[in-house]
Amino acid sequence: MPLYEYYCADCHTKFEALRPMSQADVAIQCKSCESLHTSRMLSLFATLTSNKSDNAFQRMPGNFGGGCCGGGSCGCSH
Repeated sequence: MPLYEYYCADCHTKFEALRPMSQADVAIQCKSCESLHTSRMLSLFATLTSNKSDNAFQRMPGNFGGGCCGGGSCGCSH
């Protein structure tokens, strides 16, 4: 079951919930204030690979959209 991130518009809290994919966008009660004015957030993640020759971790090549600028177009160093 996927872990989704949600945002509450009433108390400005971010929280996580394990839910089936079929219920990802169904209203969920805020864990802090119990409001139903919540929405699912876009979750970003980074992917790392191991270089077997020296066991050093390196970033995946290409533009996978995560990290500091969400796509590599902002000029931050990767």
